[in-house]
Amino acid sequence: MMLNRIKNLIVPPSAPQEPLPAPLPYPHVALFHWRPADGSVNFGDHLSQVVVARVLGRRGLTLDDQVGHSARLLAIGSILHFASHGDVVWGSGVNGKVPESAFTAARLDIRAVRGPLTEEFLRSRGHRVPMVYGDPALLVPYLFADRFRATAEKAHVFVPNLHDLALVAGEPGVVSPLAGWNAVVAEILKARLVLASSLHGLIIAEAFGIPARYVRLSETENLFKYRDYYYGTGRTDFEYATSIPQALEMGGMPAFDFDPRPLLDAFPWDLWR
Repeated sequence: MMLNRIKNLIVPPSAPQEPLPAPLPYPHVALFHWRPADGSVNFGDHLSQVVVARVLGRRGLTLDDQVGHSARLLAIGSILHFASHGDVVWGSGVNGKVPESAFTAARLDIRAVRGPLTEEFLRSRGHRVPMVYGDPALLVPYLFADRFRATAEKAHVFVPNLHDLALVAGEPGVVSPLAGWNAVVAEILKARLVLASSLHGLIIAEAFGIPARYVRLSETENLFKYRDYYYGTGRTDFEYATSIPQALEMGGMPAFDFDPRPLLDAFPWDLWR
């Protein structure tokens, strides 16, 4: 069963979360996303702020708006172990590195999840989960349709997970996940093939129609989040490379069709009443 697979994927805890900034002094929607404890900004996690702000901006709203009732929103990231009772979930996922005991929220308002592994994990704990899958980073091409263009000027680039960055430092074609989100997207769009151990390196590439392949350079990251994403896009034949040469030989994973409407329709607009 899929649930047994989920249990096998969960291992010891992840890196510490940076202390949260002081909240606004009035009722508002607080967006939670992970950030390294050293104060740096990790590309994939920071996309939560970028995407949610852009979605709101399409209706003239902001994360600083005063609203009728305070709420907390979890969007991009493997952050559900940080969830508290009553949090709203839009596209988040389970982090396979975290023990099951870390998941303590007994009541969540779930609008969408990253994929079916996260769905089953939550359902097994009594949560109601709609069958709306998708990492909100997939919306970047739709939200910034006039800003980014693929140029295909490079044969390939490599986007490492933050924990793998030291393994490829100084290598040609490496795109640091510590750079600004727009700079990372622009570098990804220069490639004809994207190799990555960064989940969001893969997601951004595929969102823009660029073939991509997961390269597992270390055992630091658990396979759960990658499988969750791929299964959520209808691709259960998940194959990864263990080196950049092998990934170049394998090429990208099969493409998939993504309809942004279900994920956009699931956005919790009611929180801004």
